Amino acid sequence: MMRVLLQKAIGVTALLLLASLALWAQPLEQELQRIQSQLDQLEEQRQALLLELEDIKLRRVQRDLLAMGLPGEDYIMHSAMALSYAEPFEQARWVAHIILPDVLEGTVGRTNDFRPDPKVATGTAVEADYFLKYLQADSTYEYDGFGYDRGHLAPSADFRWSERALSESYFYSNMSPQVAALNRERWAELEAVIRGYLNGKSPRQLYVVTGPVLEEGLAVIERSVNKVAIPKRFFKVVYDPADENAIGFILPNEKVDYPLATFAVPVDQVEAITGLDFFSGLEDELEAKVEQKADKAKWLPEIAEGGVEPLYPPALPRNHFNTVQAKQYMGQNEEVTICGTVVGTRYSRSGNLWINLDKPFPNQVFSVFIRKKDLPNFPYDPKEVLSNEKACFTGKVENFSGTPTMNIEREEQAFKGVPEK
Repeated sequence: MMRVLLQKAIGVTALLLLASLALWAQPLEQELQRIQSQLDQLEEQRQALLLELEDIKLRRVQRDLLAMGLPGEDYIMHSAMALSYAEPFEQARWVAHIILPDVLEGTVGRTNDFRPDPKVATGTAVEADYFLKYLQADSTYEYDGFGYDRGHLAPSADFRWSERALSESYFYSNMSPQVAALNRERWAELEAVIRGYLNGKSPRQLYVVTGPVLEEGLAVIERSVNKVAIPKRFFKVVYDPADENAIGFILPNEKVDYPLATFAVPVDQVEAITGLDFFSGLEDELEAKVEQKADKAKWLPEIAEGGVEPLYPPALPRNHFNTVQAKQYMGQNEEVTICGTVVGTRYSRSGNLWINLDKPFPNQVFSVFIRKKDLPNFPYDPKEVLSNEKACFTGKVENFSGTPTMNIEREEQAFKGVPEK
């Protein structure tokens, strides 16, 4: 009997304890819900403020583009870029935009939402101007390409701080037919170098104008529905108002083996080729100053780090080649003469001498190697005599970890200076 009463007492106690715990837990759950609700409201407010901030930045970009001076009065203004559409060529004559310091922290990815520009009244190029696609029975597409990339003029990555601006960079009004080897290699490198210019500098913004060099008689993509013209060249000009420093680039629409420095020119030269007037909002004296020279070392790491441009091929004597051309002779077992500027020399631990032309180690583009045992064949110290000089070397070009490299053994294979043509 006592055992039964004890069990009942324990049962009642347990029920009372559970009821008490339930009552105690209820306020905690309510508190958790209250705090989570407040956090959700704060996140909504945060997102709303971020959108408002983005809108203000976009309006400031538009204001600053106009203040800097656009290359023409007939233009279309988008959220973060302005452009002038050249109807006869079915592409923009120029696209102007600003690279903000925000790009260094931007996280918006590619949208790939290519589409016609609704602001171009005459209609823009369309997808069928670059390729055709056919839906297959398995719901995949078969692509019939026309041989050209849809090359961005204002690159999408320059807008990765704004989803709206980045998406608008996929308007077909911002596209031009580019050879794939240009678009994906040297042109992409140029875009990255310009963005990289902002690294390590005080916050500033860059003004950029890009476009095809449009001229009469350009070939067109014959199978395209709008007969889009194929530019032979593209230009880009950039201005940094913080340093009052500008530079221009003109690249051919083809695979480019030469470094970017080869194509860097004063902005004046781009104006002469395109007939456009850049940065007209600047005071006349300042505009003239910044457009007359191209300080390559300020913009291009390859020059800032001690590199120089390859020698101009037509200026070289017959059967003499520059460091870019050297690559085509790599592994051919053919004796050739390669000329360039000695920008780096060093002895290895084992006493062998390395000589780099045009670009220093570790970014060398052509190297000369003299073994320690062969150094006595030179009546002078090649390191001391050839450093910072133009020189030519004769021998076979081998592949050394991807770098064209020539091993020379005697004095007759090395020449200080470049022979006259």
